[in-house]
Amino acid sequence: MAVSKPDYDAVVIGAGFSGIRSLWELTQNGLTAKCFEAGSDVGGAWYWNRYPGARTDSEAWAYALNFAPEVVDQWKYSERYPSQQEVQGYIRRIAAHYDLLRHIQFDTHVVSARFSEKENLWTITDKTGKATTCRYFIPATGPLSIAKKPPFLGLDSYKGEVYQASSWPKQNVDIRGKRVAVIGTGATGVQIIPKVARVAKQVIVFQRTPNYVLPGRNYFIDDHEADEIKQKYDDTLKKASVHPFGLAMDFTGKTADKVTEEKDIRQTLDSGWETGGFHYMFETFDDLFTSAESNANASEYIRQKIRAIVRDPETAELLCPHYPFLSKRPPCGHFYYEAYNRPNVRLVDVSKRRIEMYEKGIRLTDGEEHEVDMIICALGYDAGIGALSEIDVRGLNNQSLGELWARKLQTFAGVLVPEFPNMFMVCGPHIPFGNMPVILDAQMDWIGKTIRHMEENKLGRIEVPEKTADSWGDHVEEAFQATLFSQSAKDVGAWFVGGNSPLFYFGGVANWASWLDKEKEATWSEMQFTQPRGKALNHL
Repeated sequence: MAVSKPDYDAVVIGAGFSGIRSLWELTQNGLTAKCFEAGSDVGGAWYWNRYPGARTDSEAWAYALNFAPEVVDQWKYSERYPSQQEVQGYIRRIAAHYDLLRHIQFDTHVVSARFSEKENLWTITDKTGKATTCRYFIPATGPLSIAKKPPFLGLDSYKGEVYQASSWPKQNVDIRGKRVAVIGTGATGVQIIPKVARVAKQVIVFQRTPNYVLPGRNYFIDDHEADEIKQKYDDTLKKASVHPFGLAMDFTGKTADKVTEEKDIRQTLDSGWETGGFHYMFETFDDLFTSAESNANASEYIRQKIRAIVRDPETAELLCPHYPFLSKRPPCGHFYYEAYNRPNVRLVDVSKRRIEMYEKGIRLTDGEEHEVDMIICALGYDAGIGALSEIDVRGLNNQSLGELWARKLQTFAGVLVPEFPNMFMVCGPHIPFGNMPVILDAQMDWIGKTIRHMEENKLGRIEVPEKTADSWGDHVEEAFQATLFSQSAKDVGAWFVGGNSPLFYFGGVANWASWLDKEKEATWSEMQFTQPRGKALNHL
């Protein structure tokens, strides 16, 4: 097998958390690397999502990179839930500290990636037609980077302003005194609505499916708490690394069969609600994901909170979900429900009506019209596979990744894909559903060790057999089916479900990591390796 000299050992796509972590790992292994980023700066989703109110749903001390001790010293978040500006600034500090910016080419939109079996190289081509070759292709495009496009009829006829939350303009958008329509009440809409409502003349919210929105209880972190966070950071990281969803939280030991008194149930749920954020999910009842009784108690508790907060009974009922809690990912709200008590905010139910647009605003299929000056689309993302499907990725025998995944989503632990040698995905589909920085560290550590193994043994490429990927895929499906909401998540269109199969793994970070560790400890025995001259190796 002929082997040409590549432009770089590795090419990374994306300069968000995943891309920066990938570049660090590659350069630590002594490899030459290039990163292509469509944006003009680092940040990934945190570069593009500049919409009003954009901030994390994970707490600052868990939403951080952990690959080296010095990174802790770069930790400078000032709020419990850092804003978009802070997160992007944090990523930039990390990139600058490790001199990674010199490896990144900004304002570069990659359109294709093709593997040559003859040369044993990947060719990455950007929008200008420039091609770059490499031995290792690292798509670090993230799980939420391709926004769903507005599907509304008549959009071109609308004469007002239209904004997509996922690509908010850098320049200031003047909302003051305007009539604003917000379409979507997912995590993005939940953050936008309270902010816009403070300055707009009118806000009309178009809701298809209500959400269980948890109170964020955000606050500023002072110097004393920042010092404490840094002192306890090792313990925080250890706790997050063994938590099923990568969060620094503790199990309570409480389940439906152990806590039966109504006052004790209420007290437990009160504790989680008042603590705020995902503590309501993970530090109340340990069986919320599997027990219908525990889940029903938690669901009704939130509905009662909505009815208590929102003064108008009709609006409150529209905001109340009537599907199991956790069927959709619950966002953290910052006075979200309270926003509907403002006289300038109105909720419109579009669960049974289709949205269309005309020159003055929004028209529903039953004829109801709403004249607005501005439309904000908060429609969510083509999660998991969206970013890679946007690129024409082709592996062995010119196999298209998009076409393969349209038939069947196949990966090994969310890292490798059959028929796509030397392509290591980072934060793509089939990784654990949870706190991405924690998952990312474990994933990139495994990728780094695998590449080091290949370099030390002069191996030309790595391939994952289809049967190995199928075993993982079956396990992903089994873990999802073990949850209480496997069907209801599909029914309500949760973004972590693609078609009829889960895009993410619900078996927990530790179980996922054990699949990777087992492979590494067995010297990658399930993988197929090829030496530069073409001799196949199943084991070393």
